[in-house]
Amino acid sequence: MLILKEQDVVPFRNRVKEYAVKIGMGLVNQTKLITAASELVRNMLRYANGGETIIEVVSKGRENGIRLTFIDKGPGIADIATAMKDGFSTGKSLGLGLPGARRLASEFDIKSVVGLGTTVTLIKWKNG
Repeated sequence: MLILKEQDVVPFRNRVKEYAVKIGMGLVNQTKLITAASELVRNMLRYANGGETIIEVVSKGRENGIRLTFIDKGPGIADIATAMKDGFSTGKSLGLGLPGARRLASEFDIKSVVGLGTTVTLIKWKNG
């Protein structure tokens, strides 16, 4: 799903919720997943003028979850370790986006190349 403008955020959030409901994810974990997704999609808009998102149902043994992938062609992140610290922001925000999303997710991965873009992948397990 392409995210190119602010108006794309709500349909994306709704799609994430649909997937979470489909696998029987509880309301608390749905809220965590949607909050993390919102933070990351807004970062993608703010810093990279948008990008692409992928929503997938994943399984590990009997456990089901939702994997969200955020791919942008923005400026990239020079120092991921610093960007993952609470309070760090290049955009005059609260700096909770990346570390907040990491805390809300069951699994979190970020890869970035300066000048080429950033890919963030998170998984929220149905029961975790």
